[in-house]
Amino acid sequence: MNRKDISHRLTTIEGDLVQLAGPRHGFHLVTLQRGKQVQTHRGVIDHDDLIGQQWGSIVKSHSGNPFYLLQPSLSDILKSTKRNTQIMYPKDIGFILVTMGITPGVRVIEAGSGSGAFTSALASMVREKGKVFSYEILEDKQKLAKENIHKLGLDAYVEFKQRDVRFGFDENDVDAIFLDLPNPYEYLYQVQTSLKNGGFFGTVLPSSNQVIKTLLELKRNPFAFMDVCEIMLRYYQAEPDRFRPTDRMVAHTGYLVFARKIIKEEQIINSEN
Repeated sequence: MNRKDISHRLTTIEGDLVQLAGPRHGFHLVTLQRGKQVQTHRGVIDHDDLIGQQWGSIVKSHSGNPFYLLQPSLSDILKSTKRNTQIMYPKDIGFILVTMGITPGVRVIEAGSGSGAFTSALASMVREKGKVFSYEILEDKQKLAKENIHKLGLDAYVEFKQRDVRFGFDENDVDAIFLDLPNPYEYLYQVQTSLKNGGFFGTVLPSSNQVIKTLLELKRNPFAFMDVCEIMLRYYQAEPDRFRPTDRMVAHTGYLVFARKIIKEEQIINSEN
């Protein structure tokens, strides 16, 4: 799959991941392969008819129904990711990536892999020279994560490891570590061992008692600059004659907890002696 130069091309080629969006916002994600077809409830479309088309153009199914040919955003990809667990929402993922400094070239650890949705977001950001190390204790979950990452052509940027993280991580001096686990407070020793000084720690938790336990453990370990937040998202009807909030709002989906690893004063004194 050739996704490296997709943002620099005006037309599609074989191997591209494309989005076929209907007029009412329903869409299909398809990896273009010659000789293949897209089967939809609004008709059949040949892949050969999509290859070489300009992004943003209108294509029609065999029954004459129109679709827009678009380059999918990361949000579109996450929405369509096959899952065996609840995945994080794009509103949370975007804030995590910015807050934890996930940029090209970064080395980041995540645990656990889940369905690979957050893994794909991390991998999309760290390429070409970065790396995501994804730990998961359950084989069936990690299998699905691997399938989703392969589907997106991001295999080169992710290294999967099946292991209980209580035994620690293989990597040292990584830039960031994110724990998507119900009890992150039990693994902060493992985190501080593999995280570089000044590195970013993050986790997502559904309940306040988990947050409190995590904050207490962060204070007992070499971490500072703790932040806790939740992200609310409200959409509006994009209609000029009836512009108003939509009936539903994506409200609380989890508490986000962030911290930075520091060198404590006594550690500095001991090193100087």
